[in-house]
Amino acid sequence: MKARAIRLLMTGLAFFVANGCGSSVAIWTAGEVPFVRSTPEVIDRMLELARVKPGDVVYDIGSGDGAIIIRAAKKYGVRGVGIEIDQELVLKARDIAFREKVEHLVEFRVQDAFTVDVSPATVVMLYMLPEFNAKLRPMLERQLKIGTRVVSHDYPIQGWSPDRIEQVKGSFVHDHTVLLFEIR
Repeated sequence: MKARAIRLLMTGLAFFVANGCGSSVAIWTAGEVPFVRSTPEVIDRMLELARVKPGDVVYDIGSGDGAIIIRAAKKYGVRGVGIEIDQELVLKARDIAFREKVEHLVEFRVQDAFTVDVSPATVVMLYMLPEFNAKLRPMLERQLKIGTRVVSHDYPIQGWSPDRIEQVKGSFVHDHTVLLFEIR
């Protein structure tokens, strides 16, 4: 009984440490990457680093509950498309967009990231694991136009060198890294 309690405690502790002590809790969904919501500070920094401006079209691959796309629409008035494999998260994102009165600017699709046409994007947001980013890279290279900005939260894109890297203060365990890549 004591060993089981210790094991449970250690598992819980490891979970919270891995997720910034609860600042963003990982939720495993239907996809191959867990949904971890980016903090408002990270979202704002991602959008700033991408230099989002009127006329941009922001895509978020693995959009979860739509926080990045909704913030971009509210703050900059831009159109956005969220791609998410988990239907429940897409429904939640649509509901939040309606409540935030930006549903006319945003679209959320239940779609596998590897089947999406991202060519209309001027900005692409990612918060995916490195292995997923590596698999996504050939598609991004084929479809994105010169000048498109790609911003990744915490994880690099194998084979690409970031144009800029910034840190965003997080919990005492985990600061966030925001990486900007520009298609050339």
